[in-house]
Amino acid sequence: MFDNIRADLRAYNGDWGAQGFWVMLVYRFGRWRYGVRPALLRKVFSFIYKVLFKLVQILTGIELPCEVAVGRNFVIDHFGGIVVSGYAQFGDDCRIRNGVVVGLKNVSEPIAPVIGNNVDIGSGAKVLGNIRIGNNVVIGANAVVLTDVPDDCVAVGVPAVIKQRKPAQAKECS
Repeated sequence: MFDNIRADLRAYNGDWGAQGFWVMLVYRFGRWRYGVRPALLRKVFSFIYKVLFKLVQILTGIELPCEVAVGRNFVIDHFGGIVVSGYAQFGDDCRIRNGVVVGLKNVSEPIAPVIGNNVDIGSGAKVLGNIRIGNNVVIGANAVVLTDVPDDCVAVGVPAVIKQRKPAQAKECS
């Protein structure tokens, strides 16, 4: 847990006051508590996690449950209005901004997006459903992404239109 927290602090450039770092601190504690034995002690830590989770949610406006699989160097830029489903998965070096929702498309289908490495999600973007976001992808501000996005592409608009990020190097994005 402490190695992850040190890495998170480096990702936030050593800024203890960054609200995204507070969220990651509570997230790491929530993940760590699953391994605590005996069960009675784990229940005490679970109660503490739930209180901290709600406190950080109220203070920052960010909901990142500990069930989310998050890779290295996950950065939450700007606080407020961020909701991530517990079913979502993030790769390494991902960045999300205020107003982002990563979650379910339908309540009856509890499957959230799987997001690759080096993905940058702009302010207000919505990434929903049983989709895969590839590596080295940029999702524009206020985009609504409901379909898969291949590696090295950009998704912009409502609904999102997928374009090549670097035409000379990227695969066909259509």
